[in-house]
Amino acid sequence: MLDDTDRRLLRHLLAEPSLGTAELAERAGLTTATCWRRLERLTERGVIGARQALIDWRKLGYSVEVSLRFTLDKTDPRAFDEFLAAARQVPEVIGIETFLGRVDVRLNVIARDMKHYQELYRSRILTLPHIADIEALMLVATIREAEALPL
Repeated sequence: MLDDTDRRLLRHLLAEPSLGTAELAERAGLTTATCWRRLERLTERGVIGARQALIDWRKLGYSVEVSLRFTLDKTDPRAFDEFLAAARQVPEVIGIETFLGRVDVRLNVIARDMKHYQELYRSRILTLPHIADIEALMLVATIREAEALPL
């Protein structure tokens, strides 16, 4: 599926996503035209979804991050859809994941401080529909974030 040149391009792109095509080509040892064609092909095949900015929420004044694990009351067949639709309406929810197993949904939530988190939790989180159980995990430190794939 991927050859060594594709992997080399992806490693450079993951290391520095803001690189322009010419700089990326130079670092990968390709011509700009070849680099552009390969990037287009990787995008068309869905290997590259989008280039996006990583925003440091702490720099914007959000110092609290909490991972909330939900078990839903699944006696209503609409429980998942209604819960997810409501969770999408909470601006402080920066991630939503669904699971198979004891936990049904995980929300990653940011807040300015603990007071803001408490207000958010009481007014927006606890009012989400179909909650049977919640477990909160407060982020203390991020030790490692994958900056590269094993390519």
